[in-house]
Amino acid sequence: MMMKFPVVDVHQLHLFLIGLLALLISAFAASVAGIYLGSVGEILAYLPGLMVIVPPSINMRGSISGVLASRLSSSMHLGEFEINFSKDSILGSNTRASLSISIIIAFVLGFFAYLLSSAFGLEGLYISDFIVISVISGIISSIIVMGVTLVITLLSYKKSIDLDMIAAPSVTTSGDLVTLPVLIITAVAILNCPVIIRDVLLILVIMMLIFSIYVSLRSNEEIKSISREIIPLLIPLCLVGTFAGITYATDLEKLVAYSVFLILIPPFTGCCGSIGGILCSRLATGMHTGEIDPKMLPSKDVSEYFISTYIYAIIIMPLLGIIADISASALGMSTPGILSMFLVSTAAGLLVITFVNIVGYATASISFRKGFDPDNFGIPVITSFIDLIGAGVLVAFINLII
Repeated sequence: MMMKFPVVDVHQLHLFLIGLLALLISAFAASVAGIYLGSVGEILAYLPGLMVIVPPSINMRGSISGVLASRLSSSMHLGEFEINFSKDSILGSNTRASLSISIIIAFVLGFFAYLLSSAFGLEGLYISDFIVISVISGIISSIIVMGVTLVITLLSYKKSIDLDMIAAPSVTTSGDLVTLPVLIITAVAILNCPVIIRDVLLILVIMMLIFSIYVSLRSNEEIKSISREIIPLLIPLCLVGTFAGITYATDLEKLVAYSVFLILIPPFTGCCGSIGGILCSRLATGMHTGEIDPKMLPSKDVSEYFISTYIYAIIIMPLLGIIADISASALGMSTPGILSMFLVSTAAGLLVITFVNIVGYATASISFRKGFDPDNFGIPVITSFIDLIGAGVLVAFINLII
């Protein structure tokens, strides 16, 4: 009697491998951002307030561009997408909404960063400094990251690649690579400017904020709809991300002493966010197309998505610890050793991914049942959640194992 083997779904396997390839590329690329963060440890030690703004800045770039990619992906699956940047087109409206939202959220982020830094005794920057640095670096990095997002979207459309599987890793990686150096370079440049120049920049930032609010409230219905759903969501998530920055800043002495952990932070949070982004994009698309029933408890089909996230984590997380240790050793940075890095990255990563599965499905299903677009909610919620919980879990395992 011949043994029967389970039938492999070739299409699902293909999607999984595309996602894995994107995550592997993301892991190596985000480690470059980590190396940069490790190299500016002295600047962060001198101005710890900058560390407060690093996680939410990266997160907001990825969240806004991730929502853009997720909405465009859903429009592809629904047959509504076309390459058209006109004022009232799906592509044009989503791009304009994303840029105006980026400016508004960057302003709010600078304000929150000042409040929490002051509350926790992390002095060194004025409120105007936080706001100007956040908005100017936010505009520069948003234009670049959204440009990358649009290129990936158009290529996936022309090549018939499922955007759900590649958008989150690509957007997260570009956010890591672009936002971090732009933020640090902008901060150093602005803080070295005369006071009068910084005052002029603040006035310009306020003018851009007013214009962005006008665009969000007075443009076509598509832009107003996106703004109404995303801005009230991203404002509290900014606060959540800022608390993640506080978590790192208050433990900055150990992170600077072992610079390898600064190398680990961007790829760790980035890859967790990418895995969560893939999950949220697939859930949103499935709910839009009717393939997934958004019940309170996930169905058996959804459990397969959860299994995929764990497989991704088991492959990616140990790799991140190894890359961080090898990079630190090669650059002469301090590290507790490859075994410790392996354990910290893997254990923290698997725990965070467990929370990702729970929060990702809950966010998508609840938002869909309430009549909201899960594309607008899934990625921002999950990436902000990863910023805060990921920071706490990572720091906890660092203190436990080291």
